[in-house]
Amino acid sequence: MKLPAPRGAVSTAVIDLLGGKAATLPRTTTPDDDEDLHLALFVCYEMAYRGWDGVDDRWEWDPELLRLRAALEQRFEADLHALAGPPEHVDPETVPHRLTELVTADDGPSLSGRLRSRATYEQFREFVTHRSVYHLREADPHTYVIPRLAGRPKAALIEIQLDEYGGGVVSKMHQELFKRTMSWFGLDLTYGAYVDAVPAATLATNNVMSLFALHRRNRAALLGHLAAYEMTSSIPNRAYAGGLRRLGGDASATAFYDEHVEADAVHEQIAAHDLCGSFAVAEPELAGDVLYGARCALALDARWAGTVLASWDAGRSSLRE
Repeated sequence: MKLPAPRGAVSTAVIDLLGGKAATLPRTTTPDDDEDLHLALFVCYEMAYRGWDGVDDRWEWDPELLRLRAALEQRFEADLHALAGPPEHVDPETVPHRLTELVTADDGPSLSGRLRSRATYEQFREFVTHRSVYHLREADPHTYVIPRLAGRPKAALIEIQLDEYGGGVVSKMHQELFKRTMSWFGLDLTYGAYVDAVPAATLATNNVMSLFALHRRNRAALLGHLAAYEMTSSIPNRAYAGGLRRLGGDASATAFYDEHVEADAVHEQIAAHDLCGSFAVAEPELAGDVLYGARCALALDARWAGTVLASWDAGRSSLRE
């Protein structure tokens, strides 16, 4: 994946360093705005995934880059606390029920309803472009937590992840299924091809997964994040599939969404009870973090959906020019 164009002082410093245009990082780590913050974080985090073209893998553990990343993470975590509220103590036995309450009460903008009923071809294509940043590495962030679990929670997570990775069959991997949808829209299938095109709100929905995945202290929040995704997936994906069919999408184009309608209906129960419920009982001091992770997932997705719909309502593209 090619390094993206910078969006401010901090992302410029990170990209210039990794691209060999600078030898050091500045001491000042105050980003210009959210675009600068989330691109800089995304660039740092990608070193823990598939990396950047021509960038030495040893940068992943460079102390100075990690120092800057930590400062940016502090800003991001403060934003998350303001948006979703900080973690709080809860009765571990109530975690599955409280997860259900959270997703039931979620009243974020109905992007799925718009896509199902009246989104244009270009708007649906934009939606797929936004989501490609995550779906081409779908499940990868949550896999980081597997070695940090034991017993029933670990088995439950592996059960979910096996489905995400197609049970070992490449053509059934959700990452690969999404490429079929992208192909129908004539989009570039290259991993990370649209990082430059998506705004900060999209990058933030990806960065929160990395923030949780790459720190053991955030393992409970990552589980809650996954539960929120699984528990709010089946109905929207049915809407996405219906909207794509309305636009003429064939079985190959809708395969990704059709698969999620069926798979996530099962994953919902596994995630709430076998994964998060059993984890909360095993590590009761982290039960509140599970719910915090779920709230962050829902809040960031709602904010992203709101920015997309606001752009469309104003008659403009939701992507960056």
